Amino acid sequence: MSKVLLLSGSPKPEGNTVQILEECARAIEAHGVDTEIVTLAGKKIESCIACGKCSEISRCVLDDGLNDIIDKIRTAEGFIAGAPVYFGTARGDVMSALQRIGVVSRATGQFLSWKVGGPIAVARRGAHTATLQEMLMFYLINDMIVPGSTYWNMVFGRIPGEALQDAEGVKHIQRFGENVAKLILRIQE
Repeated sequence: MSKVLLLSGSPKPEGNTVQILEECARAIEAHGVDTEIVTLAGKKIESCIACGKCSEISRCVLDDGLNDIIDKIRTAEGFIAGAPVYFGTARGDVMSALQRIGVVSRATGQFLSWKVGGPIAVARRGAHTATLQEMLMFYLINDMIVPGSTYWNMVFGRIPGEALQDAEGVKHIQRFGENVAKLILRIQE
């Protein structure tokens, strides 16, 4: 069975980002594709140190829990990253994680190539599109397929639960999830 891994870049394990990813996951599962949500909450994700060891050992040399996530991405057909917006951009550890995932992929046979997915941004007030653009570069440089939706993959909310009240934003995230699932199934035909 096909699977999509959804990564929450929020430090809050029950915050808006996870709640929005759960909405996306439900939309994906409604089309018969399995999902799993993993979180960076509680992890101290380091930046890539450009040591090149991943090409020798087929994983990242840094031992901060990201290798477990990378192993899950390798076996999934889709990968979606969700990030809260902090000071106008994605949290630093989210970008560090994406950069290291990309480096390991390139060093070990480009396992990200042709995976389906895209970024999701959650913010109190603004800078959603800048965050989406920043995260989108990860998908494009790694030869991934990013389906559209009926608007940008962004939702407004500050305190946990508030993002779910953004009905329009949730609708666009659900449509994105549907499109991810449909595209994965179409590719597998």
